Amino acid sequence: MTKPLNVLRIDSSIFGKGGVSAQLTDNIIEQVTAAHEFVAVRSRELSGDSIPHLTLATINDIGEGKADLADELITELQNADVIVLGIPMYNFGVPSEFKAWFDHVARAKVTFEYTSNGPVGLLKNKKVYVVTTRGGIYKDQAKDLEVPFLKTILSFVGLDDVEFIYAEGLSLGDEKKEKSISDAKTQIAHLIQSNAA
Repeated sequence: MTKPLNVLRIDSSIFGKGGVSAQLTDNIIEQVTAAHEFVAVRSRELSGDSIPHLTLATINDIGEGKADLADELITELQNADVIVLGIPMYNFGVPSEFKAWFDHVARAKVTFEYTSNGPVGLLKNKKVYVVTTRGGIYKDQAKDLEVPFLKTILSFVGLDDVEFIYAEGLSLGDEKKEKSISDAKTQIAHLIQSNAA
């Protein structure tokens, strides 16, 4: 039997499935499913999953081997061939729910390790699609603190094959919003077709 393509979808909009980023991650899943014969999708909606933010108690639990949730989140990442991240920009950064998720999956000797040449990520050979949605226009500007941060933390755990899909200007009127979403869907279709070829 053909091994399925394992896809991990992470949504972090406070609007849940009603957010534009979730609409676009929906579109990515549809495109990936259409491009591959067997696809298995695991989804997490961080706004509803109540993943706790990092605390001293969390760190102690990890040190004592009691971090069941973190273990589960890490296993999902390890098993994924493709990772789809829906990450709106809130106040120039990522949603705190996404940061909490990352704090749980960044674990020394499991998803990264320290070497004499610096940290090395251990999550290799995975394709990552990041949907970032913004009310204004920030791409390639100094105020875009989100994308450099995401590139840094994803690379830290070995996720270097990353494609960014932008939907910007969503608060600049209905016409701009509709065009931005349409352009993002066009970009998604092109990326999925190119990577499936």
